[in-house]
Amino acid sequence: MHNAFKTAIESGKTDHYTLDQFISMLIDAEWDERHNRRIDRSIKNAKFHYKSSIESVNFDDTRNLDRNLVMRLAGCEFVEKNENILITGSTGVGKSYLGTALDYQACIEGFKVNYFNTSKLFAKLKMEKADGSYLRELAKIQRQDVIILDDFGLQALDSANRITLLEIIEDRHNNVSIIVTSQIPVQGWYDIIGEKTIADAILDRLMELQGESMRKKRGVNRE
Repeated sequence: MHNAFKTAIESGKTDHYTLDQFISMLIDAEWDERHNRRIDRSIKNAKFHYKSSIESVNFDDTRNLDRNLVMRLAGCEFVEKNENILITGSTGVGKSYLGTALDYQACIEGFKVNYFNTSKLFAKLKMEKADGSYLRELAKIQRQDVIILDDFGLQALDSANRITLLEIIEDRHNNVSIIVTSQIPVQGWYDIIGEKTIADAILDRLMELQGESMRKKRGVNRE
């Protein structure tokens, strides 16, 4: 408000306002500044790998991206509904960019967001199990409205990482949202996760739709 007041005085614009209009202008300036600082702080805390935005997503026909779907997701209703987004495709098609763009939009909408490279996250959590900070880090992840697990499936999960992923998914199930990007089609995630019972539990929670698992809806059978 002080900066807006000073600028108005120095530019001589005070004569253009009634008293109540001038006060309203100062309040609007303060609100805008606080709102922008909150967004900047949220983006900084998210620790994105790089900057991305919905406005810069390439919707060229060759990319086979549904513009209407992406723009609808950019409204962040999926976060409000605690829904998940799974983005798969070959290397270089822009999976990470699109996932990050949706998370940037969530920051702008006021949600708490965190970006993770999946392999680095598992390595970090494995070390934190050793030093006793594992549960504290899981609680921090749980407090985020939406997280992105980028580049999931680059390597098969060992028993420790398998349990860690289940705990993350279980904590967030029906409470907050996850965006997962992967080069591997979803049907191949069973082999990446490994142990069948745990894989079923993870994928059922990630892909649940209207009370019935997507695994059953799509007829995926690992027996």
